[in-house]
Amino acid sequence: MTNAIQFPKHFLWGASTSAYQIEGSPLADGAGPSIWQRFAHSPGNIRDGDTGDVACDHYRRSAQDVALMREIGLQAYRFSISWSRVMPSGRGAVNPIGIGFYDELVDRLLAQGIKPMVTLFHWDLPEALDNQGGWLNRDSADWFADYARVMFDRLDDRVASWATLNEPWVVSDGGYLNGTLAPGHHNRFEAPIAAHNLMRAHGAAVKVYREVGKHEIGLVVNLEPKYPASDSAADQEAAARGHAYMNGQFLDPVFFGRYPEKMKDVYGDAWPEWPAEDFELIRQRLDFIGVNYYTRSVTRDEATAYPLRAVAVRQPQATYTETGWEVYAKGLSDTLEWVAARYGNPPLYITENGAAFFDPPVAEGGRVHDPLRVDYYQKHLRAIHEVIQKGVDVRGYCAWSLLDNLEWAHGFSKRFGIVHVNFATQERTLKDSAYFYREVIATNGAVLDGVPARPSVWSGAAMWTERSAAPANLVAKHAGDD
Repeated sequence: MTNAIQFPKHFLWGASTSAYQIEGSPLADGAGPSIWQRFAHSPGNIRDGDTGDVACDHYRRSAQDVALMREIGLQAYRFSISWSRVMPSGRGAVNPIGIGFYDELVDRLLAQGIKPMVTLFHWDLPEALDNQGGWLNRDSADWFADYARVMFDRLDDRVASWATLNEPWVVSDGGYLNGTLAPGHHNRFEAPIAAHNLMRAHGAAVKVYREVGKHEIGLVVNLEPKYPASDSAADQEAAARGHAYMNGQFLDPVFFGRYPEKMKDVYGDAWPEWPAEDFELIRQRLDFIGVNYYTRSVTRDEATAYPLRAVAVRQPQATYTETGWEVYAKGLSDTLEWVAARYGNPPLYITENGAAFFDPPVAEGGRVHDPLRVDYYQKHLRAIHEVIQKGVDVRGYCAWSLLDNLEWAHGFSKRFGIVHVNFATQERTLKDSAYFYREVIATNGAVLDGVPARPSVWSGAAMWTERSAAPANLVAKHAGDD
């Protein structure tokens, strides 16, 4: 009997983490401080005064955590490098103990048959570079390229998959526009500059990789479909602005060498004119796009809400996570189909997908029952399988997150992990979601057959308006643009 659900033969199953959220020991063994070290230790920035000083103590427990990955059956592990652990000043001297930690981690993963997937930057800019302007300084592209070269030279002989940036939208929006994340700025003129320099840094790092690298490199973006709350022209326009701001802003420059026109509507007089040569740098050939997906937004026009002049409308009867995000798997399939249509069906990895729910204490027998998280994964994995059947080139999936961790400004109050962490004792316990995911991996998705998932309660309005298809030859043409 043939199973209805079966992922492609070489589909890659993994899980993701990031350095500041799990490593702990941020200043150990010669490491320099990052902007998150400073932000976390500034009163009022993080819930309950939590910091990443210990976090999951992964810096000292990586061997134990790799063993857990093996127990779950992971084929890949996506993690980020702490730039200031490797280069304490962000530039110049390399810390041998810091880079040695990642050297050893890669070897441990490979010894267990787990593919390392390395992200160079997951929000933790060295404080020394922030003191020189950080992502507002045009030199930041050169700083990042130099750091990237150090990592490529050290690890590319064993790391076959690299990503430059994780979620540049979050850095610019949370770090420079709204001030809720490090470095904590609140300035509408700074946000587009930071975003643009992040993209220039991405391009500079890819350009270096084309000189010295031998494998694949991509960019990781968080995408969130924006559905208009009604058929009114105002709500349609609000959704279009939100779509350009969150989804098109970091993909159009890479594939088309320009920003969406609606970015001018979003920022108004805070939107600069960019030098044409910047887009020549940004538009480097990529091997894949990493898509981080968590939720969707049903969007209503609201003139007083800056910069989008739009707000999200909560949906009645829908399931919401502890972070206030609606569970809506169809948003993932819609998003993946949009990326394929607009950008010529590039290779995709789902580099983050998961949910924070309340987890009960570890039960007798060492189990953590998290049925809502299991349901979340069932729905979203089915959505991925559906779009693969339609021809969308999705090549792998990484659950977010391997471990409960420091959830940025939420501190330790939100748990995303498939592995429960007791932050007082550092004891790890596999949740039901980890056992479920182990079966998904072992059967290459076949276990999803016959497992009922609750239907979504709101089918949504038409997909966002900017759904123009890319030319059929875009990828082939783009591949020649160096």
